[in-house]
This record gives sequence, C-alpha cells and structure tokens, in this order.
Amino acid sequence: MTDFPRWRVLMLYAMLIFGIVMAIPSLLPEEIRAKIPSFFPQETINLGLDLAGGSHILLEADPAQVAAVRLEAMEDSVRSAMKRADVDIERVSRGDGNLSFTVPNISKVDAAREAILPIIANAFGGRDWDFQVNDGNRIILEPTDDSIENSIKQAMETAKDVIDRRINELGTLEPNIILQGENRIVVQVPGLDDPEALKALIGKTAKLEFKLVDENADPDLTAQGKARVGSQVLPYPTNPSGLPYMAVRRIGGISGDNLTSASQSFDQENNQPVVSITFNSEGGQKFARMTQQNTGKLFAIILDKQIISAPVINEPILGGASQISGNFSIETANELAITLRSGALPVDLKIVEERSVGPDLGAESIRLGSIAAMIGTISVLVFMVITYGRFGIYANGALIINVLLILGIMALFNATLTLPGIAGFVLTVGAAVDANVLINERIREERRRGRKIIQAIEVGYKEASRAIYDANITNVIAAILLFAFGSGPVRGFAIVLMIGIVTSVFTAVVITRMWVTGWIKRNRPQELVI
Repeated sequence: MTDFPRWRVLMLYAMLIFGIVMAIPSLLPEEIRAKIPSFFPQETINLGLDLAGGSHILLEADPAQVAAVRLEAMEDSVRSAMKRADVDIERVSRGDGNLSFTVPNISKVDAAREAILPIIANAFGGRDWDFQVNDGNRIILEPTDDSIENSIKQAMETAKDVIDRRINELGTLEPNIILQGENRIVVQVPGLDDPEALKALIGKTAKLEFKLVDENADPDLTAQGKARVGSQVLPYPTNPSGLPYMAVRRIGGISGDNLTSASQSFDQENNQPVVSITFNSEGGQKFARMTQQNTGKLFAIILDKQIISAPVINEPILGGASQISGNFSIETANELAITLRSGALPVDLKIVEERSVGPDLGAESIRLGSIAAMIGTISVLVFMVITYGRFGIYANGALIINVLLILGIMALFNATLTLPGIAGFVLTVGAAVDANVLINERIREERRRGRKIIQAIEVGYKEASRAIYDANITNVIAAILLFAFGSGPVRGFAIVLMIGIVTSVFTAVVITRMWVTGWIKRNRPQELVI
C-alpha cells in the first residue's frame, strides 16, 4: 500500500499537469485564447454541427450513371482482350444496359469466348456478367443484378471517402459524412456557414484523363459538336483557335486513377500557376509509351469531360511527372490539386438539399448541458464529503481532475464535442465516483472485520479494483462497438464515453491511492473515519 516511490509520484503529477494544461484553452473565451503565448498549447475541442452550426448538404447519385460507366469500362476491357487474342470485332454497341459486338470471323468465336471469360469472372468463382452468343457470332454481355448492386454500393462508398478527403484537405475538422439509403450521402461540416463553398469543393467529379486529339476529325462537324466513329467531341472553353469544341479519340489514353500526387506550382518558363502531377509506375509507363509513340501530336488534358489544355507532345515525357496548365490562378490551381489528390468521384452527385444550421440551438444546448453538468457535479461533491469525509474529499479531487483530463485529451486529439457528447460527458461525471464508492465501502467492510488501517486500505483498493476494471472493460468494449458501427452523433457519444472511462478509472484508483498513501505516511493515523 505504501509502496509509492518518489519517481512514480512525480510521473503521475506530470501527467496530471499536462492534461490540465491541455484543457485550459478550451475553457477560455476566444478573445483571451488569442492572447495565449505561442509556446502554450493551442489545441481546443471542436464543436459539432449541432453545437457550432455549419453547413448541411444532401447529395444523390444516379444509379444509371454507375451502370453506364461500367459498360464503358467493360468495352475498353473487351477491346483490349480481343486485341491480345488477335480477334477482330465490329458493330460494338452499348444499349439497353448491355454490351454487344460481332465477331466477323465465326471460326474465332471460341477464341473470343476464352478471352472474355477471365474479365467477367469475380473473385468468388462466379460471374459478374451474363454471357451469351446470338446468331452464331453476336456476343452479348449483360451485368448481373448482384454485380450492379455491388457496383452502386462500391461507388457510393468511394464517393464518401473522396468527399471526406477533400474536406479534410482544407483543414476543416470532423465533417460528418454518412451514407443514406442506396444512393445518397449526407455531408455536415461544423463551423462552415457557406454552403456554396462546400458545394464547389465536393461537387467536382475531378475525373482526369489524357487522350490523343483526333487530328483527322472534320472541323465543320467538330464545330457543331458532332463526332465521327471512334471519337468524341468535348467542350474546350479556352481553345486558342476560338472553336468551342475539340475531337479526341474515345478509346485509349490514361486515367487520373494512376496519379500519386498533385500540387500547385509555377511554370519555369512563364511563371504562371500550374498543377504538377506524378504518376505511379504503371501510369508513368503508360504516359511514357503514349508520348514516345505520338511525338509531335496533340494530346488533350480532360477534367470532368471538359478539355482544359491541349499541348503538343514535343518530346517523350519520361519519369512519370508532368504538369497541367490552363490559365489558372493560384487559388484555382491549388483547388484542382486538392481534388486530384483526393481522387475522382466515381459518379456525379446531385445536390437535393442544402441548408445552413445556425449556432443558436447549439449555444442553448451548451448552456443547458453546462447547467446539468454543474448541478450533477456539485451534488456528487457534497454527497461524497458528507458520506466519506476525507476519503470523499480525495474522490472529489479525482472527479474534478477527471473532468479536466477529459477536456485535455479531447483537445489533444482535436476531438469534436456534439450534443450526444455532452450527454456522454455528464454520464461520465455521474459515474466517475462509482469506483471510489466501491473502494470506500470495501475499506469500511474490512475495518468492520477487524483489519488494521493499512491492511484495510490495502485490501479495499486491491479487491475493489478487480470489480472496477471488469466493469469498465465491458463499458469500453461497448463504446468501441458504438464508435465502430455508429456514425455522427453516436460516434461523438462513444468518444467521450471511452475517454471518460479511462480517465475516471485512472483518477479514482491510481490518483486517490497516491493521495491516501501520502496521508498515511505523513500522519500515521490511529483511527480511520470513513
């Protein structure tokens, strides 16, 4: 019981001081916090949307677009597979949700079948596409219902992750981004009261492509927005020639999926803002091969189905690094770099609801929550002193430090406090003294059995601690599950609950034991009033 070496006491007090210091900025008004010296911790607790207000946007994807993108990707895969198998195909068509093509040489239908089977198989030994041959040489591929459902689910999960990365790239803390139904995403950003800025950030698909310009296209048809077979006409608003469109080859090119980094920089020749990009090894090889085979030709840089630049390939571009120019300002170049770094949205998202949430409700919630916490804390403090005397004072000190430690740890990790988080905070305060009640009652029981003071305290802490640890481990498991499977406010509640459980056990068992040990050593009491 009395084995509390000096080094351990100093270490525990250092931990307490650090936690309390971390909590101080969150307790100060903003005008005072701005005057804190730079060497002092600046981290504070973030307030959630329900407390600080912010922007709320509901996004919706079109499942038909996901299916169309899959068909386009499958066409590219089929053309590549047929080329490797030396099988000519014609009359390629995408319609009615399926992909069909004709093998003019009937003797090569079996070869075409063998080339297609690997690309329509899934990881579970089944097929994502139904395969059939009509009229002897017309091959039809149609996605299965399960594969369509999985594609939509994967697209929405990817879109959710992309939006999360984009918002966090701007330094906006703790956005609440959750999937709603099969094709909707709810985005809530606390502290951001400008939905337009949020819409501009997350609304860009940011699908980057590099494709060769179709230099054989008819200029008159291109000017009318019409493309010949094998090409597509895309808008080119900044075309130096003044034409609003440009034709590019539909198949081939390089996708922005191969990017590993993107950053705003400046062109060394004219000092204009550009976006520097770097490809991974696969993308670098494709880019090098495309520029080696097409030196002297034009290639288009396409962002979200719109050409932003169409430079000439003066020489092979090796090393996997290049840059994108397009009359950028520093702000627009940086914004494009952020969207490219975060990845492309796999599907267009339409805004179906938007609103700003004011902080008035949050301010009232904080006020009422603070009152509830204050009343609960004072009631507990008074009860503990009346019931347990000196040991109640130790429990009260541990409770106050526990509150500060919760705030300090939340500030250290830039955690967000939501309205349910306040509920978890109040619950933690109310339950924080449970451990000391168990310890004190066990000490009383040991004294009634005739044990001496030191023995009673030793056994009381030892035996009660077992029950305390067991009970709180189950609570921590429940909080972890809430955090893992919950979202938004539920996670906020789980975070506060987890932190509160750890700090309450630490202060109630370790810190009070340290104080009791110090008192025993100093005073050698002959009687124990508890």
